[in-house]
Amino acid sequence: MHDFMNITKALSDQNRVRVLLALKGRELCVCQIIELLGLAPSTVSKHMFILKNARLVEWRKEGLWMHYRLPYKSAPEIRKAIEWVCASLETDETAKKDSAQLKKILKMNVEDICKRQNGRACCKTQGRTNNER
Repeated sequence: MHDFMNITKALSDQNRVRVLLALKGRELCVCQIIELLGLAPSTVSKHMFILKNARLVEWRKEGLWMHYRLPYKSAPEIRKAIEWVCASLETDETAKKDSAQLKKILKMNVEDICKRQNGRACCKTQGRTNNER
């Protein structure tokens, strides 16, 4: 029951669901997620902690910064929850707006986004483009 409760808690917030939709098919740096949601870094961190706790996202740390993606190999209940979210909201207006905004964010230099948000560079891309992440 613990897993079920964590998943339902994670899905009970619009911003966390928006993150799941944004991560479909890609990995994002936390600064890109902050840019998309328009929330304070500490608020986004709290949302990401809840998603991690529910095993709805995977993460990797690169320097000081976190990169998130949907789990590649996950338990059936996790896969089903993510599939349900994506299928249920594919025509949602907020999801459409986020998708358009995310296209703009993905064209931006990630380090510029980070510098603007916190005054220092992050997201060392190590020669990779946004599409390769």
